[in-house]
Amino acid sequence: MADITSEYLGIKLKNPLIASSSPLTGCLDKVRELEDAGVAAVVLPSLFEEELIEDQEMMHGTLDFQDIGFGEADSFLPEAHIYQSHLDQYLEKAQAIKSSLDIPVIASLNGRSLSGWLENAKLLEELSCDALELNTYHVAANITDNAVDVESEYTLLVSELRAAVSVPITVKLSPQYSSLGNYIQQLRHNGANGVVLFNRFYQPDIDLDTLSLESRLQLSTSAEALERIRWIALLSKKIDLSFAATGGFHSVEDVVKAMLAGGDAVYLCSVLLQQGPSHIKELLAAMQDWLLKKEYESISQLKGSLCYEHSEDAITYERGNYLSVLQSY
Repeated sequence: MADITSEYLGIKLKNPLIASSSPLTGCLDKVRELEDAGVAAVVLPSLFEEELIEDQEMMHGTLDFQDIGFGEADSFLPEAHIYQSHLDQYLEKAQAIKSSLDIPVIASLNGRSLSGWLENAKLLEELSCDALELNTYHVAANITDNAVDVESEYTLLVSELRAAVSVPITVKLSPQYSSLGNYIQQLRHNGANGVVLFNRFYQPDIDLDTLSLESRLQLSTSAEALERIRWIALLSKKIDLSFAATGGFHSVEDVVKAMLAGGDAVYLCSVLLQQGPSHIKELLAAMQDWLLKKEYESISQLKGSLCYEHSEDAITYERGNYLSVLQSY
């Protein structure tokens, strides 16, 4: 059998498949199923700063002012010292998951303020999480914000986090940067150990019957993987950090392409929600079959062999693809 081990963020993985942040990775029974099926690591559901702020405001309104109004009702309200906040519940669940698994556990933070990121990162590090993922979900809708300011906010965040925690840091990015390679290089200089390409932004829809906005879950398809593969191929040998691919990886072909482009790991989400944790076994078996058929002895042997620097047709990763596709119609 081929050696399918990989290394991501300096962490040795038994294979390149990581269960991305999802409802599956927040359930103790499901993460155990994922581990049994052979997944190499799991990313916990994101801890959202907005949820913590809302929780604190609710506690403040409910507990701090419970003596205002009808005195007879005071006994029906919880006492502050026994109230379990959203953060308490999250940390308790994360601790249970970490202590139950033998595979690496990556914590995920999604926030806006520097203080919120730092405080929660330290708490997650105390749980012995193996790495920290920063989920930088930000829609730059303010027209007074320029690109430099938006990027500087997160490079500063990475720098401050690097000084505050010792675990590896990876940054989950969107493709919506004017010079993605330069930005990733800045993140590396400020202490990032890796990047995850790319975050999927769920788009709000318009209901034409009610004339209102609605949120709708749209799972990924394999077609989305190509953008991730392209950028990993362009940057993986230029910037010295770990690259993970996420968004649209459903089949063994998708996974192998990410490895050939230079990826160190592949995050799986939609396919696991659709097929269940047992699909990991099928992907791993198919990966072994593909490597045997192509006479590869290991994942490390094929990794990056079709990146920009090693491809015989590297121009296709840039404008060459655009021209050839248009002419082929």
